[in-house]
Amino acid sequence: MPIEPGVVEVEFIGIGVGRGVAIGPVAWMSPPPPEPSTAASGRGPELELERAQTAAAEVARELRRRAASVEGAAAEVLEAQALMLEDPAVHASVAEHVTRGSTAERAVFEAFAGYRELLTGMGGYLAERAADLADVSQRVIAELSGAPAPGVPDPGHPFVLVAHDLAPADTATLDLDRVLAVVTLEGGPTSHTAILAREKALVAIVGADAAALVEGETVIVDAENGRIVRDPSDDEIAAAVARQEELAAEATAPIEPGRLADGTPVPLLANLGDPAGADEAVRLGAEGVGLFRTEFLFLGSEVAPSRAVQEEAYERLLAAFPDRKVVVRVLDAGADKPLAFLGGKPEENPALGMRGIRALRRTEPVLRDQLDALAAAAARTHARLEVMAPMIATVEEAAWFAEIAHGAGLPVAGVMVEVPAAALLADRLLAVVEFASIGTNDLTQYTMAADRLLGDVAELQDPWHPAVLGLVGAVGAAGARLGRPVGICGEAAADPLLAVVLVGLGATSLSMSPSALAGVRAGLLRHSAADARAIAEAALGADGAASARSAAKAASDALR
Repeated sequence: MPIEPGVVEVEFIGIGVGRGVAIGPVAWMSPPPPEPSTAASGRGPELELERAQTAAAEVARELRRRAASVEGAAAEVLEAQALMLEDPAVHASVAEHVTRGSTAERAVFEAFAGYRELLTGMGGYLAERAADLADVSQRVIAELSGAPAPGVPDPGHPFVLVAHDLAPADTATLDLDRVLAVVTLEGGPTSHTAILAREKALVAIVGADAAALVEGETVIVDAENGRIVRDPSDDEIAAAVARQEELAAEATAPIEPGRLADGTPVPLLANLGDPAGADEAVRLGAEGVGLFRTEFLFLGSEVAPSRAVQEEAYERLLAAFPDRKVVVRVLDAGADKPLAFLGGKPEENPALGMRGIRALRRTEPVLRDQLDALAAAAARTHARLEVMAPMIATVEEAAWFAEIAHGAGLPVAGVMVEVPAAALLADRLLAVVEFASIGTNDLTQYTMAADRLLGDVAELQDPWHPAVLGLVGAVGAAGARLGRPVGICGEAAADPLLAVVLVGLGATSLSMSPSALAGVRAGLLRHSAADARAIAEAALGADGAASARSAAKAASDALR
């Protein structure tokens, strides 16, 4: 945001991740290495190509070393970055530029820039990977030139990290004893920075208009309200400290099943992407799993994993939740997350292409093997396994999936509601399956026609928008009429106030990153079922996302 002459901004606004508050001095992320020169080196194409390949391999090893030290989404993201360095298309492009006389540094820069431009134009998840390519490219160029890799500064004291954007490799391995909060000028609520910050319970604001922040100045980062306050007063610091103490008390409160103030049960479940996160989810009070993403077994493979490999992973997950519900999403891949064994071809708009159930219908044996492996793992454990299909848009798709799941011996089959068509057909969908689970990230993207990964439209990618809430309410009402459970597995459930609204709209369970469980549990206990419905009605009556949040907060405050 331009600053008028003589005017000093004292507050910056962005998209908050979670509810935390942090106070500390600003430290800006170090700038990336300069663009490599176009001048020839005189070393010859063969040597330059060897230099590029060696540097790429070294960076891939470093990314995998970091991946081995973390779990969950962080490990997945780092592994995905390493795979980018091994992409044959990138290698071919580097070789082509070297052949034309470029240095290794320049060839890497040009190859990744071209690939990045291609993926950005494709939108959806591929656009997110395109953003990550910039970091990968910079790391290889730094390796080639002997310069330090792009990374987090070390001012010698705890600090608030400010960056134009934060690479996954850095977000995943942040030292939380030093980094008090993260502020990025780019990114949206479903960017890698936001996802990893939420998973690590890190105070963060993304997409902030905070370019005017100065190195070393003290700020308050208020994620719940999406505010960065510079040069805070003593009263503002005291209020922030009080808020930190309140949140700390919530985090250490006794863990009980999720419920409203009147005793209405609202099971609080975990979103997981790997069995390794199960123990931590249980420790933080997860009553089960509302979304288990199975892609970690498939991504980066030339062939589908064997049934034995799948069974072992699923059994590890299910064994951690005896007598508790575990909802497993079958493989959600396709043109946006290409897998060789799914076939298909590049698409101009993969977010609207052969993803999810559409890709699985084309490669039915992959789905049948996965369901058989899940059934075998369930037979050896005591968890209450449920399976669901992604990207359902028609009743026929839902019925097809339910028939195959039931035929594999899995009695509870459901659908994800991620596109408006599914929400509008909720009555008919729930007549052929046992439950629905609403993925608020994609539902918001498709309802608002706003790419969930495009910072320029981040303000539209907000699940508080009344249009999105109206669709959630339609699914909740259908579930109530038919006696079918309706869960929320998008990260909207991690917002304690929005969680109350979602319950008021008919959600019967909420699933989120385990780090958000304590805050949501405390938030639900402040209101009865009647309160939740009144707060939801207030949000639905608003004209936009910001006004819906404000209306819900005002209604919540009036009812407490």
